[in-house]
Amino acid sequence: MFLMEVKLHEFEKVYGDANKAAEARRQYLEKVTGVKLENIGRTIIDLNTVVGRNIENVIGAVQIPVGVAGPLLVRGDYANGYFYVPLATTEGALVASVNRGAKFVTESGGARVKVLKDGMARAPLFRVPSLIDAVELVEWVTGHFEELKKVAESTTRFGKLKDIQHFIVGNYVWLRLVFSTGDAMGMNMVTIASEAVAKFIQENFPKAKLIALSGNMCVDKKANAVNFILGRGKTVVAEAVIKKEILERLGITPEDVHNVNVRKNLIGSALAHSYGFNAHFANIIAAIFIATGQDVAQVVESSMGITSTEAREDGLYISVFLPSLEVGTVGGGTGLPTQREALELLGVAGSGNPPGVNALKFAEIIAAAVLAGELNLLIALARNELASAHKKLGRGAR
Repeated sequence: MFLMEVKLHEFEKVYGDANKAAEARRQYLEKVTGVKLENIGRTIIDLNTVVGRNIENVIGAVQIPVGVAGPLLVRGDYANGYFYVPLATTEGALVASVNRGAKFVTESGGARVKVLKDGMARAPLFRVPSLIDAVELVEWVTGHFEELKKVAESTTRFGKLKDIQHFIVGNYVWLRLVFSTGDAMGMNMVTIASEAVAKFIQENFPKAKLIALSGNMCVDKKANAVNFILGRGKTVVAEAVIKKEILERLGITPEDVHNVNVRKNLIGSALAHSYGFNAHFANIIAAIFIATGQDVAQVVESSMGITSTEAREDGLYISVFLPSLEVGTVGGGTGLPTQREALELLGVAGSGNPPGVNALKFAEIIAAAVLAGELNLLIALARNELASAHKKLGRGAR
């Protein structure tokens, strides 16, 4: 009778403890579904620390195996040295692939990495009476940038408004607000700041009416051209020159790997009209995101990018371009116990000194890991060993 009178989302109020509330929910679900949930109920997480911050209607946690790839030598502006990269996945052969690629990259002198841009975006959508008013609104916003910047930054300690990019369609105006966000991925931060900006605009430019705080020109959790071109989060490039003798040891040449990249990643992706001109960025990024408490849905735009190669006299030049890598080392799921350990393994947990350097270091490490995974898959394809590797590592006994 009690469970019928009290809604599932009200259990925390009734029990005064999220762990007890989760146990009661499991018992209820077991009774009504006949399914035992004893493994979901086994977790090291104190659920009081996540309810109201990370999750609602909590019943426990799931576990995903975590492997490590490395050592991987990274030569960036923030990440310098050897790293062991945690990868949470259920796909056999993935960790082995990144691990072998890391070996080749490290033996060749490491991956050079640069963060080219850093800015999280939110794009409120406004309606005005006419096109003339739309142009006027854009001109008003441009002329009042410093005031809008002050309003935005009054809502946050670490967020800084860097740019306002405008887009007009008829009598609608999108204002793409771009912020630096310290060590946070920053989506919540810029949403709150953008709301303050939108309110200020409506109060001081009455013809503008907010239609949606997010007008989808941000762009969040959708593959898109805007982030590919303008960037969102961190825009990162990593490169390496893989020694010719390493490839010859494997029975292939730089030309062999380059040909696979051109025909598969470039021509094949163009034929498919893909937003990813790469082999499997999403594999590595998703595994690192899960291991380190990132917003996993943002793998969609974070894994867009291009792999480029050149056959050279001394070996294979390979680079990866990630225009919209959305990561942070504070906030979201980064404070969960296992995820924080994974970030500590990389030396990037929490806020950096100065704020922002940990997230930049993290982005450089991810780009280098993506480079390693991409390299190895291209090598595997050039050697025609993709299927055999998955038979050995991805199937197991049945």
